[in-house]
Amino acid sequence: MQQPRDTFWTSLEEPSRRALLRAGRPRRFRPGEHLCHQGDTPDHVLVISGGWAKVCLSGEDGAESVVAVRGPGDLVGEAGLITGTPRSATITALRPVSALAIPRVRFQAFLSGAPDAWPKVYGTLSRRLVQSDERFLTIGTQHRSGRLALFLLRLAADNGTPWPGGGVRIPPLSQSELGSCVDASRETVARALRDWRDLGLVETGWRHTVIRDPGAFRAHATARARGA
Repeated sequence: MQQPRDTFWTSLEEPSRRALLRAGRPRRFRPGEHLCHQGDTPDHVLVISGGWAKVCLSGEDGAESVVAVRGPGDLVGEAGLITGTPRSATITALRPVSALAIPRVRFQAFLSGAPDAWPKVYGTLSRRLVQSDERFLTIGTQHRSGRLALFLLRLAADNGTPWPGGGVRIPPLSQSELGSCVDASRETVARALRDWRDLGLVETGWRHTVIRDPGAFRAHATARARGA
């Protein structure tokens, strides 16, 4: 059975969780609604309690690239608040999202009063830097289908949920969104998923992707990434 996701929320001690709940207020976001927007002045952070959201960067030409997915237990919007710089990305609800919103002043007071929290925040930032580096390394692999496979495995490891009958379901990204994650077209993603479905490695539907056998899929992904 898959182990619970290691998140900012699950890493906190119980007194710190209660303090954070007192400092924030619940928010709900509809699918397509922004939790925060690139370029805005950061005035709060959020801890997602339910649902999934995508993290997107917009280039000067307006093109959008999905760089990560956040789900239950994840802290979002903390980087700009800590550094005092504008939001570096837009976070958008993929499905209905519930979250705890904590204003800047209250979050800073929370960090001052919860000695265990600062290391968790820095740990979150560090993991995301590593994930960012891994994404660039993945994009450097030769075959787009290999990059996609490795990215799906990363999503399954970081954000996957057990699927009845076996396998791991990844968050509900569309084929276009998956393509933007690995610098591939929607057609390339659709073709790769079709091939993997024919091999019995994945199960797909609308915003629905299940890796049926992560071990076998990893072996296939490694071979593709090496150009085999």
